[in-house]
Amino acid sequence: MDALLALDQGTSSSRALVFDRSGRLLAVAQRELTQHFPQPGWVEHDAEQIWADQIACAREAVAKAGIKVAAIGITNQRETVVLWDRKTGQPLHKALVWQDRRTAAFCESLKQQGLEPRVRELTGLVLDPYFSATKLRWLLDNVAGARERAERGELAFGTVDSWLLWQLTGGKVHATDASNASRTLLFDIHRGDWSDELLGLFGIPRALLPEVRPSAGVYGMAEEFGVPISGIAGDQQAALFGQAALQPGQAKNTYGTGCFLLMHTGDQARTSTQGLLTTRAAQVGPAAQYALEGSVFVGGAVVQWLRDGLKAIGGSGEVQALAGSVADAGGVMFVPAFAGLGAPYWRPDARGALLGLTRGTTQAHIARAALESIAFQSAAVLAAMNADVGERDRLTELRVDGGASANDLLMQFQADLLGIPVLRPRVIETTGLGAALLAGIGAGVYGAAEEVGAIWRLDRAFEPRMSRDEAGARLAQWGKAVRQVLAD
Repeated sequence: MDALLALDQGTSSSRALVFDRSGRLLAVAQRELTQHFPQPGWVEHDAEQIWADQIACAREAVAKAGIKVAAIGITNQRETVVLWDRKTGQPLHKALVWQDRRTAAFCESLKQQGLEPRVRELTGLVLDPYFSATKLRWLLDNVAGARERAERGELAFGTVDSWLLWQLTGGKVHATDASNASRTLLFDIHRGDWSDELLGLFGIPRALLPEVRPSAGVYGMAEEFGVPISGIAGDQQAALFGQAALQPGQAKNTYGTGCFLLMHTGDQARTSTQGLLTTRAAQVGPAAQYALEGSVFVGGAVVQWLRDGLKAIGGSGEVQALAGSVADAGGVMFVPAFAGLGAPYWRPDARGALLGLTRGTTQAHIARAALESIAFQSAAVLAAMNADVGERDRLTELRVDGGASANDLLMQFQADLLGIPVLRPRVIETTGLGAALLAGIGAGVYGAAEEVGAIWRLDRAFEPRMSRDEAGARLAQWGKAVRQVLAD
């Protein structure tokens, strides 16, 4: 059997999944990842915990499946920065997570110098702490001796995929794929190479950087498993691939810690006028592939906050029952800007707010408003995407995945707001599936990308029930709430 192992290293957990050739999930193992918040707005992970948890999950999933895997694919939280010693393999500091906002002032200073248009022209991205370059610069400037050691070639930088690849190959391979490289603010997405101009702008020595390769292909051998690592993609591009959204105009939304809506644009890098990003999609073969992307920083993380911060629920699985115990949110609007607001607003200084509270507000109303906030933010991104592509190419359906896509209440509300069908596949683990499929192509299990398209199967279509007038009124209410937050 051509089984495939996917390592899915996310923001809130590390997971390993084993799929058979038909895309059927055979086994899964998961460990929750500790979040570190040393200061307000700072978010860190322990890179050594990431590796320890990820390899433990891999061993457990393979043992559960009871079969030998043919290849390994890696998919990962993007933009998160790891800096380590090439000789010892030891990180110099905790990893700076994509949610971390400590470089907001530096990003703002670059904007004030008028540098954002050129950066956007090269990278498809905006100047925001979200991306890797300013985080890497912070580490070089704030870890004793790091900059000098980096310039001597003693250190290695990577997003989480590179860190896992390095560990799996015993330090033999320092590489990444185009989808992850395109999230760093250091990669020219048009030329397909690191940009000396951007390296100079951010003060990053080239010696730190991994080699950039296509998403499908043999990177190296996983020493413990004796099989090739043959697929790598950032989590959102992997999900786009796993959703079989391989053609221009197809789109998906992943409901994870954040929410990420991507539309495939083929070999054309489309520039957004609506605050969206242009990014590399997973690359199979020599030709570059692109996507438009809108990023919501706090999606499923709002459910974690209900559990850990508000103590409204004992476990994430309880949120649907609590939210469903009331007919609506009772006029409560929740803008969960815990880490600023992403697309289409791009306001790193924004902070979260609960609006419309009364003496009659209960935990159930807040839970429902929290779930609805996920759908509202995603609807704002989709509206921006439709404005970018125009009436002729506007989305007519949305494929969904990620943990929160299992929540029927949320998916129905999302369809109601959007006015288009929301399609949930049988396998909602499309991030892991995408990594496995890329690994299968890279290792020769599949002959071509088109072969994996037949694997996608529909579980349920959520058709819109709400009138367009009511949906418009609800979206206007959301827009008002966001304006209040941004006015502070």
